[in-house]
Amino acid sequence: MNNPLLQLESLPAFDRIKASDARPALEHVLADNRARLAQLTAQSTPTFASLVAPVEELSYRLSRVWSPIGHLNAVANSAEMRAAYNECVPLLTAYSSELGQNAALQAGYGYVLQHEGGELDPAQRKVLENALRDFRLAGVDLPAERKTRYREVVQQLARLATKFSENVLDAARAYTRSVTDHAELAGLPANALDRAAADAREANRPGWLFKLDQPTYMTVMSSAENPQLRRDIYEAWVTRASELGPSAGRFDNNPIIAEILPLRHELAQLLGFQSFADFALATRMAKSSKQVIAFLGDLARRCLPAGRQEFSDLEEFAGRKLQAWDMAFYSEKLQESRFKVSQEALRPYFPLPKVLGGLFALTQRLYGISIRERPEVGVWHRSVKYFDLVDAHGEPVAGFYLDPYSRTEKRSGAWMDECVAAKSLPSGKALPVAQLVCNFTAPIGAAPSLLTHEEVTTLFHEFGHGLHHMLTRVAYPSIAGINGVAWDAVELPSQFMENFVWRAEVLPLISAHVDTGDPLPVDVLQRLLGTRTFNAALDTLRQIELASFDFELHASFDPNVGAKVAETLAAVRRRVAVVPAAPFNRMAASFAHIFAGGYAAGYYSYKWAEVLAADAFEAFEEAGVFDSATAARFRDSILARGGSLDAMDAFVRFRGRQPDVRPLLKQTGIAA
Repeated sequence: MNNPLLQLESLPAFDRIKASDARPALEHVLADNRARLAQLTAQSTPTFASLVAPVEELSYRLSRVWSPIGHLNAVANSAEMRAAYNECVPLLTAYSSELGQNAALQAGYGYVLQHEGGELDPAQRKVLENALRDFRLAGVDLPAERKTRYREVVQQLARLATKFSENVLDAARAYTRSVTDHAELAGLPANALDRAAADAREANRPGWLFKLDQPTYMTVMSSAENPQLRRDIYEAWVTRASELGPSAGRFDNNPIIAEILPLRHELAQLLGFQSFADFALATRMAKSSKQVIAFLGDLARRCLPAGRQEFSDLEEFAGRKLQAWDMAFYSEKLQESRFKVSQEALRPYFPLPKVLGGLFALTQRLYGISIRERPEVGVWHRSVKYFDLVDAHGEPVAGFYLDPYSRTEKRSGAWMDECVAAKSLPSGKALPVAQLVCNFTAPIGAAPSLLTHEEVTTLFHEFGHGLHHMLTRVAYPSIAGINGVAWDAVELPSQFMENFVWRAEVLPLISAHVDTGDPLPVDVLQRLLGTRTFNAALDTLRQIELASFDFELHASFDPNVGAKVAETLAAVRRRVAVVPAAPFNRMAASFAHIFAGGYAAGYYSYKWAEVLAADAFEAFEEAGVFDSATAARFRDSILARGGSLDAMDAFVRFRGRQPDVRPLLKQTGIAA
């Protein structure tokens, strides 16, 4: 079959893949896998080499075909690609359920563990133990009729998650805010005005046109002096895909949420769990719902006094009661007043090429890895670049694509995804390849994209995920890189990397004025460092609000009552929120992390992993930010291990003890 998705010996041919290639390629690899599984499970005395390694290869091949399909749906979302993706999701979901409920395969894995367990290395044992756990969680032991129902529920959830994402994207695409009076634009930076003017020209509209993408939203919220413009953009953002706002009811996700929650609850109960939260924790670092709720509650108690003071300071500075759409604006103004530095004013010092060069130089100093662009690789958009990671001997060890800019056909946010999983199997070897995606403002003309310091932090965060994927030394795809890592520990490498953007030793590497090449002035550098703890308690409480809402929604769901989304959110806000919510806020309707991503009953993972990351970074503060011995230990204990080592064991291996919350409280200034 001459299908670019089936050419697995090289990088995906992104410049040649068409929507019409998706279903035939997926059907082909699924048919091959099913036939091969039938052969493999027919063995009477399977071994790791004769059963487990070949199944790892089958999973690798499926991932190679599916990854580009899912990726293109997220970054090049045409009507054709969306339709192709939607056709493929049920096929993949059915196969995954089938695989998870394959009793013959489960028996084979059990046989291998029983008969070869003592001879296997730790990674091989972990592959088997994870698989046997996942068989149980996929309902392999259920009676036939409950197995069937399990598969139906999984299919429905996959379909609903896809629709949820589409609604959020479509609601954002449907909105524009036109401005013809220049006075309305007071405070907005030149690059935002240039982009809005270009968008207006493209749409044959007068003046300026503001779209509902993340960079535009953040810039308007923090810079626009006109409160009506802020309110309009804010309302459009927080009512996306809901029954309110500019697209009221057109892309409403509330009925989808009302379907998702009971289905998740039913799934958990089918497998013997009390709630979906308990089911989710079966593969996490945290061991119980009680532990997660206590963790979030303790952190909230520590932050509330400081958060109330921060909010009081903001209202005193503004001289009036603040609405939700005022918060970012007055936070920026108060921060400027205190530290004489603003995110927008910093943009000229963070041109993307300079930031990337500094990030790559940091990677070289820490891990001895060089990063080189390879321009001839086929990509899905002209702004995308491909890079190789090369070791001290000049040998490639991994690669990644970087897609930095916001586009209408691309979903919002920033993420890292697997393009190629690492493997070293009898069938062959493969180097890991990552996809790093951001939504920065695209450059206009010959000038480079200019980042805020917050956007620099985002880039470092996603690159931390990328290093976790790319620097793995694990041979088996199911536990290589980020695979098999407990979900509440997977953010450790990404949040760890954020710390470097605040270091005086690192900032000169990543900053130089776009016009003069001058480094960030020392006084500006010191003031920027001072902003790190600004409103840290308010920011933490916002994350606790989202995490508590997510977890309690899933932990306390009662099928007799239904989805109490608004009530749960209101109860959480009464406990932990300091900033009053806008009455029209419908945040849940666009909360894709938990309704269309992997964070259901897991959004707490960000704060959980932030504790791990702050504690891990303290080792670098103690030894020196560029200390190669500490970096080598971090790489060996965390980055290289993937899911081959229990997350707590990996952390203790690096730090020599259990994690401690105090470094995070100290780092954010909350302890003070």
